[in-house]
Amino acid sequence: GTIIFAGVGSGLQRIPASGGETQILPISAPKKSFPVARWPEILPGGRAVLFTIGTSSLLDDLSVGVKSLETGEQKILIEKGYSARYSATRHLVYARPGVLMAAPFDVERLAITGPAVPVAEGVLSGLLSAQFSFSNTGTLAYIPDRGTQRQLVWVDRRGAAQPLPAPARPYLYPSISPAGRRVAGTVVGTGTAAWVYEMARDTLTRLAAGSSGYRPIWTPDGKRITFASSGARPWNLFWQPADGSGVAEQLRESESLPIPGSWSPDGKTLAFVDINPTTSWDIWTLRLEDGRRAQPFLRTSFAEMGPAFSPDGRWIAYSSNESGRHEVYVQPSSGGPKWQISSEGGSQVVWAPSGRELFFRNGDKLMSAAITTKPDFQAAKPVLLFEGSYELGFGPFYSNYDVSRDGQRFLMIKAVEPSEPAQVHIVMDWFEDLKRRVAAGK
Repeated sequence: GTIIFAGVGSGLQRIPASGGETQILPISAPKKSFPVARWPEILPGGRAVLFTIGTSSLLDDLSVGVKSLETGEQKILIEKGYSARYSATRHLVYARPGVLMAAPFDVERLAITGPAVPVAEGVLSGLLSAQFSFSNTGTLAYIPDRGTQRQLVWVDRRGAAQPLPAPARPYLYPSISPAGRRVAGTVVGTGTAAWVYEMARDTLTRLAAGSSGYRPIWTPDGKRITFASSGARPWNLFWQPADGSGVAEQLRESESLPIPGSWSPDGKTLAFVDINPTTSWDIWTLRLEDGRRAQPFLRTSFAEMGPAFSPDGRWIAYSSNESGRHEVYVQPSSGGPKWQISSEGGSQVVWAPSGRELFFRNGDKLMSAAITTKPDFQAAKPVLLFEGSYELGFGPFYSNYDVSRDGQRFLMIKAVEPSEPAQVHIVMDWFEDLKRRVAAGK
């Protein structure tokens, strides 16, 4: 009679199926960091719950945990695994990138009792999860992994697209350098890292070896790239020379999940988002001249995302779900009243380099709002620039595009069309094959 579910900013929660108050189900994370807990499954008997846990959303940072609902004891069952499910064959089935694994599992002792072996190949993985399911009678369904490849595309204000010659990769979060000649971005997957593409020479170079460079952004002088990374430490903010020299330097000590958003134009203040079990996603600022001290800029019970400094540094644009859906707002960077920019939904805010326009996304739509700041702040009604099926990334969290220095083109990410149509594969009597593979140890 209890429902257990994942909640943004609070790990796992539970609520009586008949209704009532939700309660947080405490989950501790490895490395003493803030946990990301997802995909709970209550085990037979109702005494324990399986879940996926990590300190980020990256597949190589996830583990399978179990928590007793009677004693509160928690332990990690599988390192580098996710999306675990218990099968009636008394096995734990879980995913690693591209493959399903299975290991014998004692549901009474909550213990793995034998080695894990691959039981299905070519299974698609996504955000914190693998795309599969199986019935209690042994039918497996999964989406095959055909390779997630994307390309960088210039799109003008009328929607005309021109692909860049950069090789296809699973790109996310492109960021154009201040001089407009290079692009930093994340290439996701196993070994997720920050890469830099130089347009004139058509070269793609990995930036931060040995660390998962996530959501890279340029400093205003173009000399450094800031990113989030787990590396060998808990998830934190780092920066590194943009030419790849030197090593990544940690900017902040944190036990949560900070993600960089935007630098002030003088390069002295970094706006970033961080997660809190009570207030969800909040906006913080880190001042270099204050001993790299971080302080909250906007901390409410709602989710504030994607902070972006205006080109003159006087304003911060962001999105918030305080109205029940994400809308775009602007607030003075020194604090004060806010202005709502969008009215029909919006997120992923990017300022025009001129400071006279604010761009944001509403699903497949790219919108523009004209901005004036003198004598007072005013925003015109947003207008549609173009609409297209360009990658959104992970929803409202961070902008998955950037704008050219002249404000006339947008660097978007588009999925490479697969040669075959999308499919769901069905495997009948899969439990028999699973048992044979585990018994054979291969």
